[in-house]
Amino acid sequence: MVDWNKYLNKEIACSCGRKHQCNIKHVDIGTNVVIKLADYIQEEGFRHICIVADEHTIKVAGEKVYAALKKADAAYDEFIFTDEELIPNELNIGRIFTHIPNECDFVIAVGSGVINDLMRFVSKKMQVPYAIVATAPSMDGYASAVSPLIIDGFKITYEGLGFPWAIIGDVDILKDAPVHMIASGVGDIFGKYICLVEWKLSHIVNGEYYCPEIEKLMRKAVDTVAKAADDGIAERNPAAIASVMEALVWAGIGISYCGNSRPASGCEHQMGHFWEMMFLQNYHRHDIEHGTFVGVAAIVALYVYKAAIKILEMNSSFKVISFDKEEWEKQIIKVYGACSDSIVKLENEVHKNDTQKAAARMQNVLANKMQIIELMKTLPNIDSMITRMKKIKEPYLPEQIEITSELLHNAIIYAKEMRNRYGVLQMLFDCGELEKTADEVCTEISNLK
Repeated sequence: MVDWNKYLNKEIACSCGRKHQCNIKHVDIGTNVVIKLADYIQEEGFRHICIVADEHTIKVAGEKVYAALKKADAAYDEFIFTDEELIPNELNIGRIFTHIPNECDFVIAVGSGVINDLMRFVSKKMQVPYAIVATAPSMDGYASAVSPLIIDGFKITYEGLGFPWAIIGDVDILKDAPVHMIASGVGDIFGKYICLVEWKLSHIVNGEYYCPEIEKLMRKAVDTVAKAADDGIAERNPAAIASVMEALVWAGIGISYCGNSRPASGCEHQMGHFWEMMFLQNYHRHDIEHGTFVGVAAIVALYVYKAAIKILEMNSSFKVISFDKEEWEKQIIKVYGACSDSIVKLENEVHKNDTQKAAARMQNVLANKMQIIELMKTLPNIDSMITRMKKIKEPYLPEQIEITSELLHNAIIYAKEMRNRYGVLQMLFDCGELEKTADEVCTEISNLK
């Protein structure tokens, strides 16, 4: 069991030269921990409490939340979404603002990804603390200070919003979550294998800040979940499910310590977000979990890295791509449609694809080629990852979540444009190998069973 007090609500001097901090008051993961809300409410003297949930999550955890409020002798209001598919967009943010009483001084959010993302944004705007009672170990945003929201049809990550006041992960609730939601959480965690390598890659090439202590915490959590996937998660073993929830919380703490989402998000998240955005824009199905997209993208990323290793090993020099901004913009408009303005705006602001910048990066890649190859080879074996994902019924093939060959190809080439963040996709773009790699990876994945 983790002693969260060692890591929360204090400045921690680190060997990286920075001081790390994560201001979450309480993290409780275990059996029957929802009842602890009663003590917290009484200790803090909260008087005007509001519950925010949807009709599914309140059925799952409502009884325990109501029992805690009864023990605390606390009155409450509640707003329960009745949407069959709840989307984290501006409409639902407005609905929460409309229904939470003005005098509210504490919110208990009951749910997982969408409820948490909505409530974090609202909490910041209202300056009211909230606790999240997790109903599924389905995503890594519980302890995060960012909310990915759909605004005007575009997925925007709002940063610096602050943390939940408390995270309550009752294993008796979590272990009974739908299998696809548990698998989603594991998929989100498996994506960390990719992003931790990407973070170190950017440190080597760009001198980006990197903390080996954060990396160590994250890798330990990921390895624990991988072991649990081999034996325990499929059987809904409480200890295995607890390890998934703990790893999801560690991801948020890592983000807090770092100051951005580097320790928890790399090209696997970029591709996952790309697919989510395309599904929303084209009125496609909305019932696929974020972590499920990420899990599939993690397998794609492993194939991309496999190709990147081969390219680096076979070449002692590279002809850097000459960036044709006019042609690039045409393709962005074609691929991103209504969301293309934001992509073009980002490039106009940061010029990440600029030919001179690409040349400087590739010079650093060549200067550190052997170190980069060895780093890339630390990634897990693809077949082993797929075996784990099959065991817990986690999708690993794009076609399993209705991602077409075109969407797969476009994600490899264009998903990197959503953020100014260096990784393997940008490296391959810089040396003119990205489209060829996309063709090869798509062929390899099409032959998977």
